[in-house]
Amino acid sequence: MSTAFRLPQFAGRLASRLPRTVDKSVRRLAVASLIGQTLLVLTGGAVRLTSSGLGCPTWPRCTDTSLVNTPEMGIHGFIEFGNRLLTFALAAVAALMLVYLWNLRKERRDLFLLALGLLASIPAQAVIGGITVLTNLNPWVVGLHFLVSMALVVLATLLVNRAFGRTGRFRTAALAALPGFMRPVTAAVALFSALAVMLGVVVTGAGPHAGDADAPRNGLDWDLFSHIHAVPAYLVTAGTLVALALVLLRRITGPIRTAVLGLLGVTVLQAVIGFTQYYNGIPALLVAAHMLGAAMLMGAATNAWDIARSSPVD
Repeated sequence: MSTAFRLPQFAGRLASRLPRTVDKSVRRLAVASLIGQTLLVLTGGAVRLTSSGLGCPTWPRCTDTSLVNTPEMGIHGFIEFGNRLLTFALAAVAALMLVYLWNLRKERRDLFLLALGLLASIPAQAVIGGITVLTNLNPWVVGLHFLVSMALVVLATLLVNRAFGRTGRFRTAALAALPGFMRPVTAAVALFSALAVMLGVVVTGAGPHAGDADAPRNGLDWDLFSHIHAVPAYLVTAGTLVALALVLLRRITGPIRTAVLGLLGVTVLQAVIGFTQYYNGIPALLVAAHMLGAAMLMGAATNAWDIARSSPVD
């Protein structure tokens, strides 16, 4: 029998073995996507903060003659190539997620489209990373690379919530009724979180951690934009405190309470790290923690907003 005739049979047998409900495998892949996207932010920060941005001096190869890093490139080549490898691992997770959702692609179109968005964005992220290298770590391109990672964290957070039935049309979790004011408050917190992250990219582009000693800076006043960056951060804190007050005064329990408390914890942590690094000469370790905190903030803000918009209104 020819390959042309065997292929449909193989595909049919594979499809018959794939889940027809959102099972543990789908949920685990969703969580793996979120963890992986967060780790990608951390490894990307390691590339910049160890001056390994040009550890692989070209793209898509690591060198003109090698696809991978070589021993002669030392630790910088290892760090940069390791970050590239994580991108491929995330692409594999997203592709596997689509395979597992194949029988659910119509019934659970929400999950399928989110997984497809993650998979489609990863190659785009790789291309932006390549442009970053080819432009000698242009700070605006580096910033775009980071912002796409933040968007992927948001998508992965929504994917986890949908996969566990916490939010969306197929919600199975019991959500408490919320005051109508909670939705715009959590939406504002998510919006100001995104704005704080974007301005943080501008601050980083003006600061000393360029990823390589010869990489250009954006030429802006780092101190001025640090204070501008703090404004939406203050608004995030204020919005989170309002949400917390609503939850405590109404004695609301369940997922929204957990989400708001988690958001408060991440917000306070980011504020402490931000102030500490500002007044201590921007040490690399604290910058890395702040970058990880930015990913956690986007995830926490997205989670709180997503749960609030899916909850009934009191």
